[in-house]
Amino acid sequence: MFFFTLSLVMLATLLHCQATHAATRPNVVLILADDLGWNAVGYHGDWVQTPNIDGLAKEGIELDRFYVAPMCSPTRAGLLTGRYPIRFGLARAVIPPYCNDGLPPAERTLAEGLQVAGYKHRGIFGKWHLGHHQRKWHPLAQGFTHFVGHYNGAIDYFDLTRDGERDWQVNYDPATDEGYSTDLVANAACAFIREAAQDEAPYFCYVPFNAPHSPFQAKADALQQVKAGPHPNNSQTYRAMIWTLDQAVGQILKTIDETGEADNTQVWFLSDNGGVGQFPRNNRPLRGSKLTTFEGGVRVPACVRWPAEWKGERKLENTMGYIDVLPTILATAEIGPAAGQPKGRELDGVSLNDLFAGRTSDFPERDWYSYHGQPGPQKETIALKTENWKLVVNGPDIRQGTSPATHEVFLFAMPDDLLEKNNVAEQHPQVVEQLLAKLVAHRQLQPEDGVPPYGTGQKGFKPWKNWDIKLAPNN
Repeated sequence: MFFFTLSLVMLATLLHCQATHAATRPNVVLILADDLGWNAVGYHGDWVQTPNIDGLAKEGIELDRFYVAPMCSPTRAGLLTGRYPIRFGLARAVIPPYCNDGLPPAERTLAEGLQVAGYKHRGIFGKWHLGHHQRKWHPLAQGFTHFVGHYNGAIDYFDLTRDGERDWQVNYDPATDEGYSTDLVANAACAFIREAAQDEAPYFCYVPFNAPHSPFQAKADALQQVKAGPHPNNSQTYRAMIWTLDQAVGQILKTIDETGEADNTQVWFLSDNGGVGQFPRNNRPLRGSKLTTFEGGVRVPACVRWPAEWKGERKLENTMGYIDVLPTILATAEIGPAAGQPKGRELDGVSLNDLFAGRTSDFPERDWYSYHGQPGPQKETIALKTENWKLVVNGPDIRQGTSPATHEVFLFAMPDDLLEKNNVAEQHPQVVEQLLAKLVAHRQLQPEDGVPPYGTGQKGFKPWKNWDIKLAPNN
């Protein structure tokens, strides 16, 4: 009897220790906007109204120099792997409907890392955009336990179609849900958070919205909010879409509060690239826009909040970005960023945990690379930002050499010229030469079998019914 009682006490102690350990690891909610420009948040200007995003940035840590890829799929790939997507062929272009490619299963994803850390519930709600022709690229094959959303980018916000077929999925099956896609994404994420919060284990909720990416379609109440008339222009519609996105973010934050776990829930918010260039105010005062490697294409609004561990109401001006999200989250999940990382697939990102927690202020500047080659090797842009300089080269693939006749070369002094107003390339030819050598080495990382230029395979392509991955001809 004594032994039985002692065993019960030991078991109770063990369970208590496990529960306490689970409580120290944060829930993680990672919110990603789509094509949200630098000036498309209220805390950067008065062009739009985003009270919920503004509140999150104020309460948490504003990440003032947060960098991503110049376009969608590469950022999502780097965000989930902690690696520059050029290493595994996903840097050149997005994955359009007709592209039979995706995030390589050999890459360890954030969801897979958190699975090892004991995160039982790992959901994704929104736009996947990392492969839909084969099951091996499906979110449920990449470490997630639940998926509600769409495979493709640029779906219709109201009828949820892309190329004439509905693209709205629950796990592996097409779903019949109806509504405005931003609302559907928020509703699904909130339902997941409420259910997952009932478990003692921490959860991971990835919310990659498709808003405010085109097509430009807004709800009537949002158009009224931005005082649009009966025939709104695209700028008014875009700002109305951002209003709805902000309301969705507010809904998610409110749900987290209602679970009683807000203090120990880590909430990230960022955009996947700069805003589109057709709206002059979208990225002000930064130069450039989406699909460029100027600051307006790769520097985005971003913030993070974790009240239990990271002091809020701060702004950090250290260079950081999308490849740092995975190592930071894994460090806070207490397994270490490199735990389970496949051999030969080193991380490019670093953990920001000590910086965010205030345990260090010694966070040296790193070389930071940006690349975009969607039209093909005849027209690319590539950039390197260092502590003192930023080099941008536009033109054909730089591995074949550069010349004034074929390439535009820009050199900006950093951080004094973050707005990239003064090109000093002619004054510093040796700096250009040194940085260009590094850019060539980075460009050489791209494998030959990477995602092809945009448009490859489009001719004659016909989508399958409801974009049902089970019906995809390549499975």
